[in-house]
Amino acid sequence: MFLSKKRLTGWIAFVVCALLIPFIAMRFTNEVNWDFTDFFIMGMVLMGVALSYELIARKSKKTTYRMAFFIGLLGAFLLFWVNGAVGLIGSENQDANLLYAAVFIVGLVGSLIARFKARGMSTTLFIAACVQMLVPITALLIWPPSEISWAPSVFGVFLLSGFFAFLFYISGMLFKRTADNEVILN
Repeated sequence: MFLSKKRLTGWIAFVVCALLIPFIAMRFTNEVNWDFTDFFIMGMVLMGVALSYELIARKSKKTTYRMAFFIGLLGAFLLFWVNGAVGLIGSENQDANLLYAAVFIVGLVGSLIARFKARGMSTTLFIAACVQMLVPITALLIWPPSEISWAPSVFGVFLLSGFFAFLFYISGMLFKRTADNEVILN
């Protein structure tokens, strides 16, 4: 078994605690209104993140690789959660938010092409960071503020996108450091 009972228990506890956040929030505000499907999907996404980390990052003995993989996964997960819950551009129902799927596609396809090797992962995360910032530019050209809501604001959308791009950039830098250290050691 690739996952010890202790680690599996830890991941399940993490998923339960993460799902408790919206569950408790629903008790105090009407702004959070999840149904069974929302909890199920988020639970599966969280378990997918945990499984991905265990299957890929834990195979490396290098701490920088593990940190890079964790930060990249964290960025992707948070982007999924925020964009799905409230949307980055206006509300979660705005079509412009669908453009962020390009970031996930780049991450998945790039990781598979790189076979999760540090050098290729570095390139993939740098490209994902660029795509992350191209999304609001593209959305601004297709759906200007006069046509759709750009809540919190155009600046706010770019700032939020920049936060996610920064996570992908940091992940890419850590993958680059891992790859550079592998070259030095060989």
